[in-house]
Amino acid sequence: MAKSLSKIWLRGLKRLLAIQSESLTKTAKTAKRTSTRPTRTATSKPSAKVRPLKAAAALRTPAKREAPRPAARESRVRPRASAWASGSWTRSFHSAPAAPGRLVNHLQYGLYIPSGHALEAMPLVVMLHGCTQSIDEFAEGTRMNVLADRFGFAVVYPEQSKHAHSHRCWHWYDAGESAGGAEARAVVSLVDALVAEHGFDSERVYAAGISAGAGLTALLAVHYPEHFAAVALHSGPAFGEARTGITAMDVMRRGARGEPAQLVDQLVDVAHYPGMPAIIVHGDADHVVSPVNADQLAEEFLRLNRIVDADGTRKSGEVREERKGGVVMRDFVRGGRRVVRLCRVQGLGHAWSGGDDAVPFHSAKGPDASAMIWEFFKHQRRTGAGQIAANPSRAAAAGAR
Repeated sequence: MAKSLSKIWLRGLKRLLAIQSESLTKTAKTAKRTSTRPTRTATSKPSAKVRPLKAAAALRTPAKREAPRPAARESRVRPRASAWASGSWTRSFHSAPAAPGRLVNHLQYGLYIPSGHALEAMPLVVMLHGCTQSIDEFAEGTRMNVLADRFGFAVVYPEQSKHAHSHRCWHWYDAGESAGGAEARAVVSLVDALVAEHGFDSERVYAAGISAGAGLTALLAVHYPEHFAAVALHSGPAFGEARTGITAMDVMRRGARGEPAQLVDQLVDVAHYPGMPAIIVHGDADHVVSPVNADQLAEEFLRLNRIVDADGTRKSGEVREERKGGVVMRDFVRGGRRVVRLCRVQGLGHAWSGGDDAVPFHSAKGPDASAMIWEFFKHQRRTGAGQIAANPSRAAAAGAR
């Protein structure tokens, strides 16, 4: 029986191969006849006076038959200017305290103030771009100004100078007075000047950044906590270990080698640190800043908020976790209030989650990071005493989340 089935299968296979061979032969003969047959138009006879095409003309002819190129990808913000269309977008510079070796220290920035809202007591969000980005691209890609129109907060975008770094990278790994320390001090000086000039609410100033901008945001959180009510770090490196560009690259690729909580203790007197709520967003497919950095950053901010001890062991609060649609959201809650949030996005690379993917380093994949960040920020306030407190008008909502 098995031999009979094998014979049937072999005969069928030979028949199929024969049919395919016959079909290929017919196709080849037809193509040959078509290529040798002179072409004639339906309305006129061929003319003996027709001249052969010149070589250049022959080369140009196929280009006319090419399919049209696809149009360039358009921004999902239409038009792009709508990222700051409703309010006031101003570019200027701030004369920050001079760094060692510099006579002047001019910090370029863009300021967005939404229309239809009272300036007095308006919150201020500081947005710190990453390497190779401009503030215009960062505003377009994140669409943070669109949220500012809706919720009534101002946004300032400090811009790193190409004279300080050829790729506009912030020196987040070097807290020295001639590098990252000077850049952080310049940002703080800018914030103080804007608060004094426009009457923004000094108790509701927030900082957010991506990549190197996230690194500088961490530097602000560590050295100037009294100026900020909360921070957001998107695709950012762990802090406290890198001191040079080479060690910074190592941290980005592999994460910090030291224990995150212990790195914090080397930088800060945690017992007297006033606390800093933080939201951390990172893509699991990030090949520029390894995703392990997100977990380490979360532990570092848990230590800054005294939720974990020097060994990284949780000593207070509770953990709430939600997994949905490829997004893992982990909240560290104390006293009913969210203190640290870690958001991991599956499939997201080194790009702003839920951003305008027509702009470099922004991706439509994942939840809207800008909306998540403002939702986190609006519940936080830095009191006059320097302590973190729930925003009174949002306290009930924050406790319910």
